[in-house]
Amino acid sequence: MSDFHQNGIITTLHNFNNLSKKTIEEELKRFSKKRPIHLILPSLFSELKRPALKKIISELNKVTYIGEIIIGLDQANESEFKYSKKFFKNLKIPHTILWNDGPKLLKLNAELENINLAPKEFGKGRNVWYCLGYSISTDKAEAIAIHDCDIVTYTSDILSKLIYPIVNPNLNFEFCKGYYPRVYGNKMSGRASRLLVTPLIKSLKKIIGENEYLDFMDSFRYPLAGECSFRKRILRDLKIPSDWGLEIGILSEMHRNYRNSKICQIDIADKYEHKHQDLSDNDISKGLSKMSIDISKTFIRKLATQGHIFSLETFRTLKATYLRTALDYVEIYKKDAIMNNIHYDEHTEEKAVDVFSENIMKAGEIYLGLPLDTPFIPTWNRVESAKPDFLKKLKKAVEYYN
Repeated sequence: MSDFHQNGIITTLHNFNNLSKKTIEEELKRFSKKRPIHLILPSLFSELKRPALKKIISELNKVTYIGEIIIGLDQANESEFKYSKKFFKNLKIPHTILWNDGPKLLKLNAELENINLAPKEFGKGRNVWYCLGYSISTDKAEAIAIHDCDIVTYTSDILSKLIYPIVNPNLNFEFCKGYYPRVYGNKMSGRASRLLVTPLIKSLKKIIGENEYLDFMDSFRYPLAGECSFRKRILRDLKIPSDWGLEIGILSEMHRNYRNSKICQIDIADKYEHKHQDLSDNDISKGLSKMSIDISKTFIRKLATQGHIFSLETFRTLKATYLRTALDYVEIYKKDAIMNNIHYDEHTEEKAVDVFSENIMKAGEIYLGLPLDTPFIPTWNRVESAKPDFLKKLKKAVEYYN
């Protein structure tokens, strides 16, 4: 049950269900005439084989206020891309597919590699970055929303609530982050947020002291949510990581560039379920293990840009502080689960904490080994400065395949 509580230094918009779905959608259709909307869907080809995306398409076909849907398609060969075009024909809204593994887009990526401006690794961040670039190249949208393609419980309300604070001129926010409860059925989900991000922020506060950036990050009820929306003017100057630090990286950029009064979070769903990542405790190159390292590195690098100095001793202290703080949270979640008749596996939760604590240390060691590494993808402003015709070429390449 939502309440009026404001938990931090950004605006929290609640959902009391007093504004009907019909009213929201009618208003969005009216607002979109002055603020046209793009929706970005970053997708792996494998997600086309799962039931979640079929349901998402079915729900999106009910929507009348979206001007264009931009689908970023990763890990697809030529035959899979052709299959994807047939698959997305079921989508009634005008849409465009970015075949990120296609020859023309790879050739453009190679052009950026030659001048050291290309994303350094494949992943969701790279996918989203190219989709944002395509949106800029069309110059047709004033508001952009992003959400994942693996949401099992998807309804069109998620999108309408997510974009509403951006396109409604009476609210006029620059950036909006979605949040929702991570309980589905009888299971408590959201391990990376509950067991890594929250206790990590609390631990950094203990070590560094009060810090506006950490207060800002601590204000978000679900900082790792893949759902966000923003005004067009944000796109050209946005620096994002190409790895699992994407969501934290975007929030960090919002803190750097915009006033807190222009940023909000909104309750977009009563229930939410999506594909879960494996812990991958024996392989730091994938799953929650890789995610925890990438997220920790993003926090460390952001704080370093503020003048904070890190050493091996700092990271040892951070690991110990995090471990104690996270275990305290495990006890809190256990009691919350008992109170709400939710199954809670304390052993599995503590195992995740152990893995995350080791990976915080690994992230610190990686940072110390590569202190001058630049993990962020360059802004589109910088790309345009170096190659003024690049966005036109990107638009032409994308349209060639559509």
